Amino acid sequence: MTVDELVARFDYFDDWDDRYRYIIDLGRKLNPLDDAAKTDENKVRGCISQVWLTCRTEDERLRFEADSDSTIVKGLIAIVLMLHDDRAPAEILTLDVSDLFDRLGLGSHVTVNRRNGFYAMLGKLREYAASA
Repeated sequence: MTVDELVARFDYFDDWDDRYRYIIDLGRKLNPLDDAAKTDENKVRGCISQVWLTCRTEDERLRFEADSDSTIVKGLIAIVLMLHDDRAPAEILTLDVSDLFDRLGLGSHVTVNRRNGFYAMLGKLREYAASA
């Protein structure tokens, strides 16, 4: 999925109640992360909620799994993974998502702490890609 495709999906919804439901539904569809993977090493720093992110390489592409103790954050994780999972490291490093939060309209509907956590997740994904 591209950033433009994701923005188009969000634009489909007329109001924020529908968008919140969509975000929560995306999070519910994530596979739960095994408890053994919920380690300090996999924890995303900068998130107000508990967030864990793992990465493995499959056929020279990065595969991510993540989980959170917060329903809305799980949905934000799902958004991040929609854009980054199953891509080559170079693709991840060149993907410009610097204004994604604003393009999705989340800036005025999600707390600053959630925004910071969102970008912390993106930072950790980029770290994985840079080290791959």
